[in-house]
Amino acid sequence: MAQTELKRDLANRHVQLIAIGGTIGTGLFLGSGRAIQKAGPSIMITYLLVGIAVFFVMRALGELLLSKAGYQSFTDIAEDYLGPRAAFITGWTYWFCWIMTAMADVIAVGVYVQYWFDIPQWVPAVICLIILLGLNLLTVKSFGELEFWFALIKVVTILALIGLGIILLVIGFKTDAGSVTVRNLWEHGGVFPNGVKGFLFSFQMVVFAYVGVELVGVSAAETADPEKNIPSAINKIPLRILFFYVGALFVLLCINPWTQLSAAESPFVRTFSLVGIPVAAGIINFVVLTSAASACNSGMFSTSRILYNLSRRNQASPQLGKLNRNHVPANSLFISTIVISAGALLSKLIPGQAFGIVTTISAICFIWVWGVVLVCHIKYKKNRPDLHASSKFKAPFTPVINYAVLTLFAAILIIMLFADDTRPALLFTPLWFILLFVLYSMRSKKEKSDADVSIINT
Repeated sequence: MAQTELKRDLANRHVQLIAIGGTIGTGLFLGSGRAIQKAGPSIMITYLLVGIAVFFVMRALGELLLSKAGYQSFTDIAEDYLGPRAAFITGWTYWFCWIMTAMADVIAVGVYVQYWFDIPQWVPAVICLIILLGLNLLTVKSFGELEFWFALIKVVTILALIGLGIILLVIGFKTDAGSVTVRNLWEHGGVFPNGVKGFLFSFQMVVFAYVGVELVGVSAAETADPEKNIPSAINKIPLRILFFYVGALFVLLCINPWTQLSAAESPFVRTFSLVGIPVAAGIINFVVLTSAASACNSGMFSTSRILYNLSRRNQASPQLGKLNRNHVPANSLFISTIVISAGALLSKLIPGQAFGIVTTISAICFIWVWGVVLVCHIKYKKNRPDLHASSKFKAPFTPVINYAVLTLFAAILIIMLFADDTRPALLFTPLWFILLFVLYSMRSKKEKSDADVSIINT
């Protein structure tokens, strides 16, 4: 018998670690070096500001998801409050930005494996995809278990870094770069060494660093107890932001003067090497490898669920809405995996620019998705005051905070227009939205024409 509903098989520990994994990824382990070069020590302020904005987005999403039992993702919410066109564009955009992110991550897996083995980078990339596909096809619990351990590795690494940094600060440890001291935060050109311009230009990479935090919402349909697990995971986001991002960066910048960090390498590798840990490069390479695999795993999970939801709303092929006997949208999973594997060509053609282009497009698309959540919450509070009044998980400071965060997102897009490395992707991305708008219009005309023919035949 064909399965028709996703299975609620994610336990609380899965949801909690998915939430942590979603807020610790490639943007922190790899992208932070690039962001530090732009902003210097003020990068901590950037991470804090964007993190606060993302938290309010998640509170809005949490209230919306719990306001109606039938919601399976924010695309369902967009259809209710903004109409089918907005749901179509948002759903496919979310699929697109995760595809772009997963493309970069799976290629990164190949690059990291080459650290140990002299083999073509496409070989480990394909092996990684096959393994992740096989595990995701089993049950949603397999995804949860895999993400649980991936996230745990990242958490342990950052805990080790912070613990080591505190010890080095207390004893005044000296490295080849100088003493480990909080004075490194302001003694090398000040907190804003590159001025306001450098600070503003760091926002794009920081936005990308938070990509994935909304996976808590995507996994809502497969969470055993959403009314308990989702609020718990969302409410812990501020502490995770302070600890895993601001805390980790504080330690990094105290150990390393920001001028010693390179945009081309992970500051985590640099830090562990600097303090004299012989196997540091290998350890961090393994962590970054699992981080990339984790991001790819998240991408496969989220894109397959988005295609499933689009199919269920008749916005994609009916075949994509079918589940296997394990309640997994297998066809959607296969399609997403094929597209991700085909995207490896991008990294081969423009290896030096691929990461920047992909992360910028991904950040822009996620700003769209997060913005849609905030707009939907504004309409929800205005049009359904009864649901808001009875909500057990009200988003705070609304609607004022919604407008404030939307203004911040608009400002970040404007900033991207003035930065040379983000401008091309920013100018390209609207073509995606134009394509979706045209496709939806064509689809609507066809449906109307088919309906008219049906009426005539009747």
